[in-house]
Amino acid sequence: MRSPAPRPRVADTVKHATDTPDAAQPWAELGLKPDEYQRIRDILGRRPTGAELAMYSVMWSEHCSYKSSKVHLRQFGEKAPASDALLVGIGENAGVVDVGQGYAVTFKVESHNHPSYVEPYQGAATGVGGIVRDILAMGARPVAVLDPLRFGAADHPDTRRVLPGVVAGIGGYGNCLGLPTIGGEVVFDPCYQGNPLVNALCVGVMRHEDIHLAKASGTGNKVILYGARTGGDGIGGVSVLASETFEDTGPAKRPAVQVGDPFQEKLLIECTLEVFAEKLVTGIQDLGGAGLSCATSELASAGSGGMRIELDTVPLRDSSLTPEEILMSESQERMCAVVSPENVDRFLEICAKWDVIATVIGEVTDGDRLEIYWHGEQIVDVPPRTVAHEGPVYERPYARPDWQDALQADDPAGLPRPATDAELRAQVLALVSSPNQAAKSWVTDQYDRYVLGNTVLAQPEDGGVIRVDEETGLGVAVATDGNGRYAKLDPYAGAQLALAEAYRNVAATGARPLAVTDCLNFGSPEDPAVMWQFAEATRGLADACRTLGTPVTGGNVSLYNQTGEAAIHPTPVVGVLGVIEDVTRRTPMAFREAGHAVYLLGETADELGGSAWSQVVHGHLGGLPPRLDLERERALAEVLVAASRDGLVAAAHDLSDGGLVQAVVESSLRGGTGVSLRTPDGLTAFTFLFSESAGRAVVAVPPATEAAFAELCAAHGLPASRIGTVGGDAVEVADVLTLPLAELREAHERTLPELFG
Repeated sequence: MRSPAPRPRVADTVKHATDTPDAAQPWAELGLKPDEYQRIRDILGRRPTGAELAMYSVMWSEHCSYKSSKVHLRQFGEKAPASDALLVGIGENAGVVDVGQGYAVTFKVESHNHPSYVEPYQGAATGVGGIVRDILAMGARPVAVLDPLRFGAADHPDTRRVLPGVVAGIGGYGNCLGLPTIGGEVVFDPCYQGNPLVNALCVGVMRHEDIHLAKASGTGNKVILYGARTGGDGIGGVSVLASETFEDTGPAKRPAVQVGDPFQEKLLIECTLEVFAEKLVTGIQDLGGAGLSCATSELASAGSGGMRIELDTVPLRDSSLTPEEILMSESQERMCAVVSPENVDRFLEICAKWDVIATVIGEVTDGDRLEIYWHGEQIVDVPPRTVAHEGPVYERPYARPDWQDALQADDPAGLPRPATDAELRAQVLALVSSPNQAAKSWVTDQYDRYVLGNTVLAQPEDGGVIRVDEETGLGVAVATDGNGRYAKLDPYAGAQLALAEAYRNVAATGARPLAVTDCLNFGSPEDPAVMWQFAEATRGLADACRTLGTPVTGGNVSLYNQTGEAAIHPTPVVGVLGVIEDVTRRTPMAFREAGHAVYLLGETADELGGSAWSQVVHGHLGGLPPRLDLERERALAEVLVAASRDGLVAAAHDLSDGGLVQAVVESSLRGGTGVSLRTPDGLTAFTFLFSESAGRAVVAVPPATEAAFAELCAAHGLPASRIGTVGGDAVEVADVLTLPLAELREAHERTLPELFG
């Protein structure tokens, strides 16, 4: 592991840097490559000062600059579908969409993967805090959180170290903020053993006129740093911790993990919303990755002039911090606002009311430079765009790995299937009790899902649903999905399947999908096989978003999720947001009413590549993932949304991991009512139960609306098969399987408590 850069005892001024061109500098320790360091010298026409070097190192890191991914991410703009709903797209703190009635919703997903392995509680907690501030910076009140999580093998000792800490960090921070955690995922796979994925999504609500952007405009306007004092935590977090692989020896970078204070963040939220309400802010930026280096350079770069900062005025928790450390610190619960002089006193007054420290640290200038001073001496003089937006852009070599053909040829069709009804029964129980398919209530019960009183649906439902307007019932639904096993088999198709599942989950609640955010988690970009996976996944996601009409509004790339030579499965996590006109019309997943007809929507084929069955029963990964028909996904969504709006269905649940049997067990256990099924003609009971064909859902239809529902499906060309009836106290498949709900519940709910409780 690299050692931290040595602390200079005195500030390295611009004049001193000019006069000492050959002075040694710790650029390599800060994660810079030789050519990158030379480019900085070329930009400045001299060697950088220590403070300038610190700023470039964090802002040109993989985490902040996207230098290995930019060339592929451009597709999200180039292929973006036309959307009347999109108000703010890629490039700001978070995307914003119009949801009607004058309301706008902002949402974004980000990663805090490496810090959460090093220090699980604080890594996860500060991941939540950071994404909440991104949403706040757009002018919105944060209203909900989702947490897609991935860990190593469920029975591995280190998973018992990481998972409880991560879950406690998410719950502790989110619960203290008073934000409901309404969705997410918990996935286990040995590939994440040294690199757990802790992604966090936040949703915020505002009126159209309240949107704020990150820019510093208006000569003479003041730059105000407010929130927590700056400490030594998080130094080098984005430049080193989040931008290189772990060594096989394990985590050893604890000083680079931030420390969070949710109570300070709660004060910061309320304070910020009040200054927004009084229209005191010209531009605003949160301080997350790269801290003040990011906030000052991005605000200045996006503004109309330059900026001058007096760094010695920054309130500190540790008076021994050097200028470089102050600029690199990622201390949490901080924001940077640009305020016109006549509004400064009122801004500071509101901060004092909320017991939030606020300090004028600089002002917008009429020049084109970012200038930073330390006790009267200039230590930074840079063009801000070169720091914030003109970092290196790499076209990394990529190549389809030589093992990909063999992996795809290893089709699970040849694996032994249950030969008897008893074997089939045993395999169903093994599936629903496996860590990935078992109930996640041990995790989700640690989160407050209903605080604020606007949660309409929450995990384990297909999507979380939040009421936006009490009078009209306007609401939004959000779901996150991603299947690394599918993406390992075919990264192009795997990314599209992740989008399709999240899109389907949102539609299953009755909401119309509108827009996408993504968190692209991959191994080292310096590995051509990993870069091929990334290029293919990005291309697949962009193509599918164009077809489905759901633009990517923003997101995150997390690379270097790799220990030694072992990379994680390519794991594009996709979040989809949809709008529902009246949340009282939402559709839950639970089977509750005996006598309701059960319909299987879509077509089922013998598709088991990357399936839960092949993993659980045989420990196998190979073949091709399920085929995807995006037009069929669109038709399915239109039927689910219309059926919800018109009250034609009582329950809906998408089919994905584990196939029909997993979905039916979950719906029956959720509602406490069993179901009797029959295998449709042309399918074996095995394929009927375990296939993971895409574009499918199962619904419960009241007798009174059955004819109208059948007409709706026919009008959209959507296959719909009546496969059974809700009722009883067991899940039954005629002639082959009977599983009492009590037995299923015990199997489904015991796994995680036995592992972690």
